[in-house]
Amino acid sequence: MPGLIRGVARTAVIAGTATHVSNNVSRRQANRWAQQDQTAPQQTYAQQAPPPAPAEDNISKLKELGELHAQGILTDDEFAAQKAKLLA
Repeated sequence: MPGLIRGVARTAVIAGTATHVSNNVSRRQANRWAQQDQTAPQQTYAQQAPPPAPAEDNISKLKELGELHAQGILTDDEFAAQKAKLLA
């Protein structure tokens, strides 16, 4: 009978120690997560600007302006102003 009591007592001590260690680990991990949450920057989701117009579109517009200039519809100053606007 004394051997049985000694075995039960040993099991109780081991189980108590395991529970204590497990609680300490859980508490330490929770503290680390809380610190990470406090130091992590708040992410803001800003609306993204639309992508710039493709370069091909500008090239076709420049060609049209060149044709209008060659036909005499646009003056040199008008052509230069429109070209500067497209390339800006």
